[in-house]
Amino acid sequence: MRPAGSISNAIASGDLLMLARPLIVIATLAAVAGPVATAAGETKTVLELFTSQGCSSCPPADRLLGELAKDNRLVVLSLPVDYWDYLGWRDTLALHLHSMRQRAYSDARGDRQIYTPQVVINGVAQTIGSDRREIARAITAAEVNRVAPIPVSLKRNGDTIEIEIGPGSGMKAPVFLLAVATETAVAIDRGENRGRTITYVNSVRSWRRLGEWDGKLMRATVPVSEIQAIGADAVAILVQAGSVEEPGPMRGAAFLSLR
Repeated sequence: MRPAGSISNAIASGDLLMLARPLIVIATLAAVAGPVATAAGETKTVLELFTSQGCSSCPPADRLLGELAKDNRLVVLSLPVDYWDYLGWRDTLALHLHSMRQRAYSDARGDRQIYTPQVVINGVAQTIGSDRREIARAITAAEVNRVAPIPVSLKRNGDTIEIEIGPGSGMKAPVFLLAVATETAVAIDRGENRGRTITYVNSVRSWRRLGEWDGKLMRATVPVSEIQAIGADAVAILVQAGSVEEPGPMRGAAFLSLR
């Protein structure tokens, strides 16, 4: 395990890194009356793995993440960070935003724990990303302590992704669309993992704020082509307090493979 301790000043610079041009939202998010789709009834637990191609302790966590991604009760995401690039290998999937996000989680918890591999559960708890038992305990605790979850559903309709959120109770919360690459094999030539080819599961390639959920039913559509254009083949929706780079507790989530 690699504790980061103090990340470089660049991580706190506030620059929001996006991999590709902004995703185009076809329909304006609308708060309308009506029943919630049956598919939106299931509440998901969100696991975010902060990992790095330059971290020799990370491959076991990357493999475990791939196993956990098969559990449809979970939304499992890999968030590669860039603060180990100086060790000799530039992470090909890293977003600087992920390093900022991990730091913000640490500040919110007050524990100053920033390392790889680290899993954050529902935006509030953390544990070592390769520790299957502790992750299971954290998932159970997250389900027991969940407060006012917001139902979220995702559906593909031809060339369009349909998004539906709510209704529900509690404070307003931003809604984020994530473009995700479900499997990416990387041959690493330098650094601590040189000579290895590692497959990364559910790597987040871009983030987009869709709007703000206000307790009423909310719908939006996004073209499939905008996700595929940046090399992603899945989408996730997160309803989460705060912002991408200063996140709070998770309120709701959904995941949809486009493969």
